[in-house]
Amino acid sequence: MEKQKNILVVDDDKSILRILTRILQKQGYNTRTAETGREAEEEINNQSYDLALIDVKLPDTDGVDLLQKMQATRPNMIKIILTGFASMDNGIKALNAGADAYLVKPVEPTELLKILKEKFEEHDKITSKR
Repeated sequence: MEKQKNILVVDDDKSILRILTRILQKQGYNTRTAETGREAEEEINNQSYDLALIDVKLPDTDGVDLLQKMQATRPNMIKIILTGFASMDNGIKALNAGADAYLVKPVEPTELLKILKEKFEEHDKITSKR
């Protein structure tokens, strides 16, 4: 039996946190939330997460900066940037910083779940070869 995946959703919009949490929990994911970069850092220091969904615009930091910190401390965690402010520059910056995907909000729930499934499968293949 596969272990339940832990997902951290980082966004300062409470309605987005609620919606994403509901969608992910219905699929069996164990989901926690953070509204600031500082909360997100505390979460990943205190708990093991398989994946983080990170908003670009946070009240106390830039999501890409947070992603870089997570990349340094949790390189094996899957990191996906979610943004309502899409631009080619932001996408390139995020992917160069270690993002496993760059998604534009609003993202269709079926598309989000498909991408999560693909990223978990890729990650599982890589870690099983180690």
